[in-house]
Parts: sequence; structure tokens; C-alpha cells
Amino acid sequence: MKKTILVFGLLILALLLLFQISKYAIISGDLNSEFVIATIAIVFFFIGIYLNKKSLHKQTNATKEIDYKKIEDLDISKREYEVLLGISEGLSNKEIGEKLFVSESTIKTHVSNLLTKLNAKRRTQALQIAKDFNII
Repeated sequence: MKKTILVFGLLILALLLLFQISKYAIISGDLNSEFVIATIAIVFFFIGIYLNKKSLHKQTNATKEIDYKKIEDLDISKREYEVLLGISEGLSNKEIGEKLFVSESTIKTHVSNLLTKLNAKRRTQALQIAKDFNII
């Protein structure tokens, strides 16, 4: 977080310096306004490319292996695991039930069992614990 604040602070400082230099250049008559505008546009272009590479192309560790041993240790059944995956997709109990062809009350039972087995109070907390255990 501190690095991000520092980078943006330096970016703002550089832009302010660029504007001040361009203002003095125009006032003194050394440069015409088209050259200053073109320079500012080029600087913004390269800053945009830099920010794009830094923010959008972060490599994610999507190759995490599912820890099936931990699933067995927690005594999570196959159906409960399917419900957990549905929760991780952001589906409601009704949507999970429709997807798995079971009733909503059955899903509620599975969710309750999952919360107990993962020692969680809420669905979001259960998801976080499951991610920490590498089971989703």
C-alpha cells in the first residue's frame, strides 16, 4: 500500500513539475503551445502504458492445488463440497439447489454442516477459511 501511495505521489509531483516547466516555457516564448501539449500527451501515454503493465498484468497463482487430504480431514462430503463450490461462485441457496437438483432446505442443511466443519459463523467466513486451507 505504501508503495502504491509513493508511486502515485511521485507521479503527481512529476506532472506538476511538467506543467510548471511548460508554463514558464510558454511565458518566456521559448516553446510554442503545440509542442508543450504534444510533450504532455506523450508523457501521459507512457505513464498509461506503465500503469497498464503494472496493474493489469499481475501474475496470479491460479495453479494452486486443491488439498484433497484436508477435505477428508475435515470430513466434508462430496455434496457439501459441491455446495461450497456453489457458495464460492456467489450463488444463493436456491440457485445452488437448482444447479444440484436438490431442495433449498437440503442446501441449507449442507451449508449449516459446512459452517460447523469449517468452524465459521458466516458463508463469507467459510469461504475465507476454505481458501486458507486450499480446498477451493
